[in-house]
Amino acid sequence: EKGKEVFHMVVEVPRWSNAKMEIATKDPLNPIKQDVKKGKLRYVANLFPYKGYIWNYGAIPQTWEDPGHNDKHTGCCGDNDPIDVCEIGSKVCARGEIIRVKVLGILAMIDEGETDWKVIAINVEDPDAANYNDINDVKRLKPGYLEATVDWFRRYKVPDGKPENEFAFNAEFKDKNFAIDIIESTHDYWRALVTKKTDGKGISCPGDSLSDSPKELLQKCNLCEGSLTV
Repeated sequence: EKGKEVFHMVVEVPRWSNAKMEIATKDPLNPIKQDVKKGKLRYVANLFPYKGYIWNYGAIPQTWEDPGHNDKHTGCCGDNDPIDVCEIGSKVCARGEIIRVKVLGILAMIDEGETDWKVIAINVEDPDAANYNDINDVKRLKPGYLEATVDWFRRYKVPDGKPENEFAFNAEFKDKNFAIDIIESTHDYWRALVTKKTDGKGISCPGDSLSDSPKELLQKCNLCEGSLTV
């Protein structure tokens, strides 16, 4: 059971920082680099009362939210990126760090009409990790944190002149088992992507120059880094 809930996470944005760093899926080997909008480097505004991102933010490798797949829960297609993770532990991680996280739950954000799942997880190395086993533990042990998470995701684009984001399930967090099901389905979409069953529309993957075996893709790029589970 334990192995099923622990996944690798590539840290893109350390907590409290503002630069919108992300796995560049269209660049060879998918480096982590800062997003550019209209020719300018992108930063997330400090959204009162928060400072930058309020968790270590990143992605689970070997996952992909397929823009050609209409999600039955949200009614919207995927955002063409690996699945996002908010890591809630006490340590501020380093950009590019690969950590093992225990999945606790998931939020279904809808960003400009696209499904953009946000996995809630905790670093397995966190001193309190043993106390967190499902989403209700976050509610109990970090009161206000999940509400702040919804608030942050709802409003973070407003200072850039965008509308508030919306959520499926009335912005309720789904539990660990639901989250793991979503991660596993995005892993299936990733597998279809790297084996060329799905058109990635410009996503660069070493599979372009290797055989189709996902084993050979491991360790080659951030999107495929290491493995999904530990």
